[in-house]
Amino acid sequence: MYKAPVEDIIFTLKHVAGLKDAMDKGLMGDLSEDLLDAIITEAGRFATEEMAPLAEIGDKQGARLVDGSVKTPDGWPKLYKSWSEGGWNSVAAPAEYGGQELPWSIGAATFELWSACTLGFAVGPGLTIGAIEAINAHASPELKEKYLPNMISGQWMGAMALTEPGAGTDLGVMKSRAEPRADGTYRIFGQKIFITYGDHDFTDNVVHLVLAKLPGAPAGSRGISLFLVPKFLVNEDGSLGARNDFFCHSLEEKLGIHGSPTCTMIYGDGKYGDEPGAIGWLVGEENKGLAAMFTMMNNMRLDVGLQGVGIGDAATQKAIEYAKERLQGRAPGWTGEGMSPIIEHPDVARMLLTMKAQVQGSRAITYITAFAIDMANSTEGDEKTYWQERANLLTPIAKSFPTDMGVEVASTGIQVHGGMGFVEETGAARYYRDARIAPIYEGTNGVQAVDLVGRKLPQSGGEHVRGFIAELKEIAEQVRGSNKPGFGNTADKLDASLQDLEDAVEWTLSALADGKMAEALAGATPLQRLFGLTLCGVYLAKGGLADVDDGGQEKRIALCRFAAENLISETSALKDRIIGGSDALAAARAVLA
Repeated sequence: MYKAPVEDIIFTLKHVAGLKDAMDKGLMGDLSEDLLDAIITEAGRFATEEMAPLAEIGDKQGARLVDGSVKTPDGWPKLYKSWSEGGWNSVAAPAEYGGQELPWSIGAATFELWSACTLGFAVGPGLTIGAIEAINAHASPELKEKYLPNMISGQWMGAMALTEPGAGTDLGVMKSRAEPRADGTYRIFGQKIFITYGDHDFTDNVVHLVLAKLPGAPAGSRGISLFLVPKFLVNEDGSLGARNDFFCHSLEEKLGIHGSPTCTMIYGDGKYGDEPGAIGWLVGEENKGLAAMFTMMNNMRLDVGLQGVGIGDAATQKAIEYAKERLQGRAPGWTGEGMSPIIEHPDVARMLLTMKAQVQGSRAITYITAFAIDMANSTEGDEKTYWQERANLLTPIAKSFPTDMGVEVASTGIQVHGGMGFVEETGAARYYRDARIAPIYEGTNGVQAVDLVGRKLPQSGGEHVRGFIAELKEIAEQVRGSNKPGFGNTADKLDASLQDLEDAVEWTLSALADGKMAEALAGATPLQRLFGLTLCGVYLAKGGLADVDDGGQEKRIALCRFAAENLISETSALKDRIIGGSDALAAARAVLA
């Protein structure tokens, strides 16, 4: 049975991400330690007691299209009602429209919990939170006033409509079109695929943010505009009016997240309304919709990273529980009667500790990214620029490393279960099936690597990433100078990985400066993993260095040492691949012909 890791989450927020220091300096508004503890504790209770029990039915029953209407698994609409009434939709939303306006870090931590319990449920509310941010940042005051209060309260939900057949990552080739009308509205026509929670029975209204092209728009991504298109039109008094002209044509059958309706949406075929065309309103400026949509997508990329953390933690808990109960053979040193629990066998212990280290390191990466966003929102001038660049740099890593880790951890969890992991009875397989989507959607992890190399490393001429590595080196130096027992060879291992990271970053920046984009991108994914592994080791060490007396430091230091001496040495091989692998890649292309 899943148990929310409340203590680990609170510790990471306060002492690794940096919230305690920021609260002490008055940088987090009204947030206090007591309030933070209370929010995470209650979120953990809700996740464990109310969400987790509905995960299995969501997986087995799935979403269904019944007589043209989407039905979610039994009990899920009621769960959503309880979730939204608890205020979880409004945690980081603007206070002006009914939100609590708490730090993104708090919202990130709660989203990990929802994802751990049942990812198919969590992705829907997660999209709404992203839609709220995009509307608040780019929509007109009239649209904000009409839509945000009900979205923030959870009475309505949001959806993001980007992908089309043949237009996935390259949105510039999309065919959906928008025709302006004299009254200031637009008529939207087109088809969108892979639209998560494009229709459902959680709420009466679903507010779509749709990308489409206007007549005469520039070619490619420069000609995309963003439109707010509600399932039901909203009357002047705020009540719901006529059905808008779009609908769910079909649902995808997926490897995992079965409870989440993944819709093919048809806009403007004349099924509803007096004339064909779904009625929409422009969000932001004409032909600048992609920039507005990226406000939502950046939010979602961090959320997807948190999905990897949540699934990884749940899979780890299940594997440890099974390993304590499963008896097999006699482990070295076992003095009990009969067979020993498999957790006593060194190889099983290695697998479980690897899972624990990957999850805790990934949790730190995502929380620190959320904290950087908070600091960018609460500072001005050069300090704001610093924190915004930090958030920019970390976002592709926070999306990719935890989601790759989630798949690896869920797979290892199946291995720990042995044959019982390969059958559905134990539930270990569900975590793997659910986890596999996270490296794919909201920009594949390969796309994240291109973004990291092409856009994020060159920020401020490469000086921001250089300064970041210098900060990480300071943590490693603190480990070397620490008088806390148990770190073993951690400092030496961190130094080696940080040197690998620095060498790889400098080589990549040099290749970019010389115009060698193909060579730089050949090593982009290995660099992204190298970065994530190094951060994993450093942030576990930061947790071990924390000056707290909660009885957990000995275990944190032990986990840090395990990761440093068993996991992060992979960075050496990754560096060699980055610096020396591009020629071999180019030469081997003929093999693919």
